[in-house]
Order: sequence, then structure tokens, then C-alpha cells
Amino acid sequence: MDEFRVGVVGVGALGQHHARVYASLPGVSLVGVADVIELRAREIAGAHKTCAFTDYRDLFGKVNAVSVVTPTALHAEIGEAFLNEGIHVLVEKPLSNSLAGADRLISAARRNGRTLQAGHLERFNPAVRLVRERVRQPRFFEAHRMGVFTPRSLDIDVILDLMIHDLDIIRIMVPSVPLSIQAVGIAILTSRIDIANARIEFEDGCVANVTASRVSTEKIRKLRLFHAREYISLDYTRQDVAIFSVGPAAGAGAPRINGTKLNPPHREPLAAELESFVDACRREIGPECDGEDGRATLDLALRVLARAEMAQAREIDRP
Repeated sequence: MDEFRVGVVGVGALGQHHARVYASLPGVSLVGVADVIELRAREIAGAHKTCAFTDYRDLFGKVNAVSVVTPTALHAEIGEAFLNEGIHVLVEKPLSNSLAGADRLISAARRNGRTLQAGHLERFNPAVRLVRERVRQPRFFEAHRMGVFTPRSLDIDVILDLMIHDLDIIRIMVPSVPLSIQAVGIAILTSRIDIANARIEFEDGCVANVTASRVSTEKIRKLRLFHAREYISLDYTRQDVAIFSVGPAAGAGAPRINGTKLNPPHREPLAAELESFVDACRREIGPECDGEDGRATLDLALRVLARAEMAQAREIDRP
């Protein structure tokens, strides 16, 4: 198969890993990386024996596809520019900082017949894939995503930065639409919301309680859910799943609780995601998470954010 040429725009905390993974994929050539910080572009390019650019437009005509891993406010502008050049695009989550920006990307992909993938990484976590095959009509979710503060992604709040991962996974597991949203959030170390909690009620009766923080003392990435007679606990970091189900009672005793732990083969989610993206581009098939999918998750996240900002404003206005 002909070599597939790729580039990465933005090689900061996450973009550098896009470059690393692309450089390791068979049949894929990392043609170049672009970053407005020249020293950073040269550093990452040197590590992977590729070219460094400070202007993303220098990748035009050189690549089949790119990852856009820039500050969120630039996603729509840069992604649209590549799509208009006939280049496939993976845009890191969130797809944009607005629905209008997401719509620009979706329209450009359709207009130019190119692949647009939203970078929702956890869809490629082996534990998530295992749970998606098993869960049916979930009734309750509880998600905790906590992280130690780092000076990254400070152009967006914790809802679009971290909580959106769990909102995406919950959204694709619940066969219903959100009916009501309550949320609270506060700014602690930045001018944006750094810790938030949301309660989402779906039309079918399912309820999700989601907490995210980027100012915690430890890193936690867990999702728990209940469906008929079964409780499932998923650890994103360890990539394992614990399942507890209710068994028949022994004689006159109480029903038994049966516990099982599942350990799917470990795989770096980013490697699985980028491999899937390249495959979708090559075969001209729909990606795992297309623009419309990314927009739907963004819409939910923005609704949560709006509720949290309203609650925050009420607190500020109190005498």
C-alpha cells in the first residue's frame, strides 16, 4: 500500500504524542509538524526525523491527513483550511469552542468529500469497548475524572477539557436524549471553571452524575454504571472492568452477589485512535467518531457549561 503522509499541527502536551504515534505506524510517514513556537516544532521534529514548520499552511500539498491539536479556539479555522485543501482532518476534542465552529468543520468536510474525525480518545480505550458491547438500557452513571493541575488547555474550562470525555462515553451508551441538566462549577486556580459537577436526566429515565476536576491531588479516571441486575465499574487508566451481578439465593438466604474482573488486552488508546483514523481515510469510510458525533457531544458539554456558569453567577451575585 502506498505510504500515507500525515502531519501534526500543534505539538504541545498532547500533540507531541500524536507525532510519536504517527511516526510509529506502519505504512505512515510523518511528513512534518507545525507549531507557532519554533523551538518546540524543531524539538519534536528532531525526535522523529521529520520537518518542522511554524506556519501550518506549509503542510498544504505535502500531506494526506493531519491532526489538529491546537488551542480549541483555533480548531475550526485551521481544520477548515486543511479540509478546503482536500486534506483529511482529525480535530482533538472538543471539536470547537462553539457549535458554529463545529458546523464550519462539518460543512467543509462534506463540501470537499474529506474525512473529519473528532478526537474522542476514550472511545478507543479497551475497557470502554468491552463495556459498550455489554451494557443495555443503563439506568444510572457515576463518573469521576480528577487531575492534578497543569498549565495546559487553560483556554477552556474543565467541562470542555476533561468532563467531555465522560459525557461522550455516556452519550453513546444511552439510547435516549438529555431531558434536563443541572450543573455547578467554580474557578479555583484559573479564571475559568476548574471543578464541576453535572446531573443529567435522560428521556428514558437514565440519570448521569458526572464530576470533573483539574485541581485535585490525585489522578482518577473512573466510570460506574448500573443496568438490569448488574453494576459495572470501569477504570480508564488501568483499562479494567469489574462486574457485579445478582445471582439466585442459596436456599432461604439472601441473593448472591457474583463478582467478575475483566482485563482486556492493553492498548494505548491514542495509537488505536490514530490507526483507525488513517484506516478510515484510506478506505474512505466513516470514522469512529465523525463530525456530527463530535458536535453532539460538544452540544451536551456546552449545555452543561451554560448551567454551571449560571449557577456560578448566582453565587457571585449573592450578598
